[in-house]
Amino acid sequence: MRRTPFAFRTLPLVLFAGFLALPVLAVLAAWLPVGPDGAQAGAILREMAATVLPGYVGTTLWLSVLVALGAAVVGTGAAATVTLFDFPGRRTFEWLLLLPLAMPAYVTAYAYTDFLQFSGPLQVGLRNAFGLEGRLLPEVRSLGGAVWVFIFSLYPYVYLLARTALGERAAHLMEAARLLGAPLPRRIAVVALPLARPAVAAGVALVLMETLADFGVSAYFGIQTFTTGIYKAWLSMDNRLAAAQLATMLLALVLLLLHLEHRAQRRMRFAAGGGRAGSAEAQPQVLRGARRWAAWGVCTVPVVMGFAAPVAFMLRPLAADWSVLPWERFLEWGWHSVRLGGITAALAVAAALALAFGVRRHPDAVTRGVVQLASVGYAVPGAVIVVGLLLPVGWLQAVAPQWGVGGLVTATAFGIVWAYLVRFCAVALQSVQSGYARIPPSLDDSARMLGVGSAGLLARVHWPLLKRSTAAAALLVFVDVMKELPATMVLRPFNSDTLAVVAYQLARDERLGEAALPSLALVAVGLVPVILLSRTLRSRG
Repeated sequence: MRRTPFAFRTLPLVLFAGFLALPVLAVLAAWLPVGPDGAQAGAILREMAATVLPGYVGTTLWLSVLVALGAAVVGTGAAATVTLFDFPGRRTFEWLLLLPLAMPAYVTAYAYTDFLQFSGPLQVGLRNAFGLEGRLLPEVRSLGGAVWVFIFSLYPYVYLLARTALGERAAHLMEAARLLGAPLPRRIAVVALPLARPAVAAGVALVLMETLADFGVSAYFGIQTFTTGIYKAWLSMDNRLAAAQLATMLLALVLLLLHLEHRAQRRMRFAAGGGRAGSAEAQPQVLRGARRWAAWGVCTVPVVMGFAAPVAFMLRPLAADWSVLPWERFLEWGWHSVRLGGITAALAVAAALALAFGVRRHPDAVTRGVVQLASVGYAVPGAVIVVGLLLPVGWLQAVAPQWGVGGLVTATAFGIVWAYLVRFCAVALQSVQSGYARIPPSLDDSARMLGVGSAGLLARVHWPLLKRSTAAAALLVFVDVMKELPATMVLRPFNSDTLAVVAYQLARDERLGEAALPSLALVAVGLVPVILLSRTLRSRG
């Protein structure tokens, strides 16, 4: 069988990877001292350093530190409780603790604001019941409120990784420590927590990347973070160079976290690679009395605060007055979300299949590097992607305004689907590659010996074995697109509001009762992958 020339098999992958990496490269190129903006770069940076930059840095750091500590405590505590101990309801809590993954953080923020604000039902009820006046609770829209929302929305990242790490060997080693006479607090501190430390670090890194990428919570609560600063610089001040500089700083923080997360993942695999000999005989310790109640509390509080309470708060307008809900527009918003999600999912799966198949057939350094380049966008916040897409548009409009490039990116579905692919193509690629890992290479060798070409190998051998992986990839991309907010707000076509955008706009206009319907729809969509993930974890257990 004649081999395909290197240039012909690699050039399409290189072009597509460049297409996905262009926004990141454009943000970095904005710092180059060329063009009309190059001479102003230093002056703009000094001006920001003297005015808004210290506030962005300080707020972002405080938010990150507090969220990291809270998510680590909540996630690790819940994981240790359901893994190391046995109590009534433990199996139920194992999947209940995953439910906050279905709640976008900005939806949780709307729900808590509606219930806890000065004019909300809780404070109004307390004032009426006890004859009180004034504000009775701290302001929800604050840094503390954002920390609360992020902790109980994102702790499942830590919970999932810590639970996996503790499930490897912790029960067996805890039992050995008990036989040696170590009390329970010492067994947890000396045995369990060191085993879970790399997994907790990896989970915290993921939590921080989601926190830094957030726009909905920070903008709604009025917190001056890097993400809100990027949008303010671009949309309010019309200063694309300042937006690019802020985007670069945010990108540097995310890349640092990504590096730390990869290091933690390597340490986690090393720590878990020592075998599981004897773990089948070791059982979680049975809790009784006060310890059982404490375990219930550790598991119940995150589920209530991260899922049950926000859902109940959003259901209240449905039960009180159905007439305030925008039923007549709901189907239109839902259709726009589903259409964009379906288009992006199909394109992302097709691209993932092409990239994964390229690595499968030609696992050389160039092909692997191309795939890594195509995956870089997943770690990039939506605000950075928006700036990276609009910067080249601005340059082309300045050079050739007659081409009308701006309308192609911001007035059609092309620009927003491009941003989605940059952000979520790596999600599909990871799922497809995991499917390829279960296909033995001997099948490829047998097909080649029978004279099957590349197209036949993919269609007749790989595809039947990859159907489940590609379906999972399409589902994950679809759900991520449905919930995506920052890029959608800026790049969506005219009269094409999605559920996420409408929920944010209604909440921003203090129409929180009307925001409940699109918010609940997003939660319902987000439940699908959470249910599938829960079933997968239970089948492995």
